[in-house]
This record gives sequence, structure tokens and C-alpha cells, in this order.
Amino acid sequence: MKKVDLSGHNLGTAEKTAPLKDLLGSFPTVAVAFSGGVDSTLLLKTAADTLGADKVLALTVQSAFLPAWELDESRRIASSLGIRQIILTFDILQIPEVAANGPRRCYHCKRAIMALCLEKAAEYGGAVLLDGSNLDDLRDYRPGREALLQLGIRSPLLEAGLTKQDIRYLSRQMHLPTAEKAAFACLATRIPYQQPLSPEKLGQVEICEDFLYRLGFSNFRARHHGDTVRIEIAQSDLPRVLEQSLRAAMIETCKGAGFRYVTLDLEGYRTGRMNEELS
Repeated sequence: MKKVDLSGHNLGTAEKTAPLKDLLGSFPTVAVAFSGGVDSTLLLKTAADTLGADKVLALTVQSAFLPAWELDESRRIASSLGIRQIILTFDILQIPEVAANGPRRCYHCKRAIMALCLEKAAEYGGAVLLDGSNLDDLRDYRPGREALLQLGIRSPLLEAGLTKQDIRYLSRQMHLPTAEKAAFACLATRIPYQQPLSPEKLGQVEICEDFLYRLGFSNFRARHHGDTVRIEIAQSDLPRVLEQSLRAAMIETCKGAGFRYVTLDLEGYRTGRMNEELS
């Protein structure tokens, strides 16, 4: 796989997107595994610009791991880009290895979801299935990457050497609504490894995070620790969340979701927090 160093921001949009467009242009039709996040939105937009919107399909998998607001945002973005979107409903917790929530949960989850997407892509004129992995994803613990390789799914952003910084830069240049969107990982990442997953636990997390989302917070997590929820907020937002009225509303919401204790992590939010226990 050829990697191109595109980290220098003196390069213009055309120079940065050229390797990506060259790669996408080699496919007759594509289906993009589309979450509505920063990466998959740029991939979807560039694919449509390169091939034409009629040669691109957005596939979004609705499961207990995807909160309602993320699904709604994916619908809005696909519609604004004029790209056909298909919502595939899947009971991900029916897979024992996923529900058990071991360290390789992501592998089993990704393999099942992408296999479903491959079936749908095949119905769409044999479209090549693409995912939005980028170069930075190789730096973290990502067992789902193994599933992508086994299934032969292409990752054009990664293959073109694009980092997360590059993707945000290009998204701003293209005026995409996701340019500054916070990174999002599935709701299962809020529950420590080896703690079994259930619709009830995931629902508790979604209620708490929906509250934070609707208040306009961008970087946040509601970590599930039994009868305790540990709220992570960007450090710059810590003063706001401690305001009396907001704090009281957050406590009420989290306890209403079924938690007995509501805690605030003073270290603030950072991605990959639950993977630290694996090191």
C-alpha cells in the first residue's frame, strides 16, 4: 500500500485530495460505510465529487451501539450531499463475543457489521465497499482493522496517507458540517472490557450522553461503572458543567437513567480511555 506524506499544510486542497481522487476514480461504483463522522463524511463527499452521486451509496448500520442523534445526523448529511442512504438494522448483541465485551469485541463487531454491508454493496451493482479509516488509526489499539483486512474492505483515506488533521483541514476547505465535529466511538466503548453489554446499560449511557449533546458539549463521554456513571468533559468545559443549575440537571438526568452515583472525572475527556487498562 503506497503511503503519501500529506502532513504539510502548505499543500493546497487539490494536492491533498489528488491521491484520494485517483484511487476512488479506479472504482466503478462504491458503497461507503457511513457513520456521519468526520472521516466517512469526507470520504462520501469526495467519492460523490469523483464518481458522481449516482455511483455512490451510503450504508449506515443502526444498532444498540449507535445513539439516535448520530443516526439523525448521518441522515441529514447524506441528504444534503444528494446521496442515497440505506439504513441497515442489526442486533449486534446477538453475537456472543460482542455481548461478552472482551478486548477483541471490536473485531467481532466490525466483522459482522461489515459482512452485512458487503452483502448490501453486492446488491448495488457489485459496489466496492469503503470505510473511513485514516492513517492515525494505525497508532491505537484497533482490532476492528483486522476484520477489515480479512474481508477485503478498502480504506481510501488511509491508503492515500491522510491523517485526522488532513481530513479536518480538507473538510473545512469543502465546508463540510463535520469539519470540527468531535471524535465519536460506539456506545460500547463506555463500558469497561469484560463487563457484559446489555441494551439496558447502553440505554443508560445514551440517556446521559444525549443530555450532554443537547446542551452543546462536543467532547464528552458517560462511562458506565455499575451503579456509578463517570462523566468526562473537555477540560475547558469543566467550569460550565459545575454551574449549579446545570449540575443539578445532570444529576437528575443520570439518576433518572438508573445510576445511583454521578461523578465527574477531573482529568477531563481524552480518547481511547478504556484501552488504557489493556496496557
